[in-house]
Amino acid sequence: MAYEHITSDTQLVNFCDKIRNAPLIGFDTEFVSEDTFQPQLCLVQVATDECRAVIDPLTIGDIRPFWNLLAAPNHETIVHAGREELRFCMRAIGQCPHQIFDLQIAAGFVGLEYPAAYSTLIQRILKKSLSKGETRTDWRRRPLSSQQLEYAVQDVLYLAPLHAQLVKRLQTLKRRDWVTIEFTSWQDAIVDHDQRENWHKVSGISALSPRSLAIVRELWRWRQAEALRRNLPAKRILRDDLMVELSRRGTGDPKSIQAVRGMQRRDLQPHIPKLTEAIHRATALPSEELPARPGKSTLRQLHTIGQFLHTALNSICRSENLAPGIVGTVQDVRDLIAYRLGIAQVGQEPPLLARGWRAEVVGNRLENLLKGKIAIRINDPLAEDPLVFEPVERIRE
Repeated sequence: MAYEHITSDTQLVNFCDKIRNAPLIGFDTEFVSEDTFQPQLCLVQVATDECRAVIDPLTIGDIRPFWNLLAAPNHETIVHAGREELRFCMRAIGQCPHQIFDLQIAAGFVGLEYPAAYSTLIQRILKKSLSKGETRTDWRRRPLSSQQLEYAVQDVLYLAPLHAQLVKRLQTLKRRDWVTIEFTSWQDAIVDHDQRENWHKVSGISALSPRSLAIVRELWRWRQAEALRRNLPAKRILRDDLMVELSRRGTGDPKSIQAVRGMQRRDLQPHIPKLTEAIHRATALPSEELPARPGKSTLRQLHTIGQFLHTALNSICRSENLAPGIVGTVQDVRDLIAYRLGIAQVGQEPPLLARGWRAEVVGNRLENLLKGKIAIRINDPLAEDPLVFEPVERIRE
């Protein structure tokens, strides 16, 4: 297959000029994430209607001309499961690619599975197959063989044909507006996640007191700063379980810190004073500045009804040619129940299933089930959709 292998700044600028007026720009990346704080970008594959290219960021001094091109208007940007692709662009120039169209998300709106692999969509929609010869390639190593480069190009070869087919199906189902709204929400969620302190994602903190949570937060902040400084994965700096154990002990005494099994690592010893400072900052906080414990409903009924209505959600989605995974989780159903029963937090915004197209297709029907206005019965146990939703009055007749 024909493609350009771009290895210099001059080649990159010339390529960007060549595709500047392309209405569709599809791209993908190869990266390695296990050894650095942020994923290391190793390759960028690009495809338009007229040309394809593999950009090598390890040999190019500055690839921002490409990111600036993606952020510029007058084109649609095609990706598949493009979370990291969006992040690379954001970190490079502080902007997202223009008018992004994610094939994985779009597939969920036309009745295909979600999340579906790129190869799955190619097989299901285009009836083609991808080779799997380089799935274990270390993309940091140079030089790359022609076989590796051709394998990489495959990841963008079918972006435009998949886009065309999915757009047709979306238009037939009158869901183009829905998926556009979803792309925007998805993009905003990624940007918000990357700009937010995510210390509450530390595993094992659900039972901690507010004071212990404050210690976790301070230790997390130190760990993030140190991981960024050393360009290492955060958990390689200090494991989650060690952070939780230090927070439980609640003391910044160096001897107490060193007594925790796992804290004897040679690389941790120079940082004991910093850990002590972090813990002291948390223990000195006034009570009103402590983080709140995550609110969880203890109502057994909420969990039981949530499981039942999630089954109903799956059935509704199948009948509407929607992937259940794109619509909502069990927790989203529980949030809807809590909101409708008035047991959600005061001032909480309407949950996901009570807004937009989700409310129209699923949320309102679940609410009617909750109110007893409609009921579910089994029609044909062997049918693809064995459940039937009927008004309660009709059943009584």
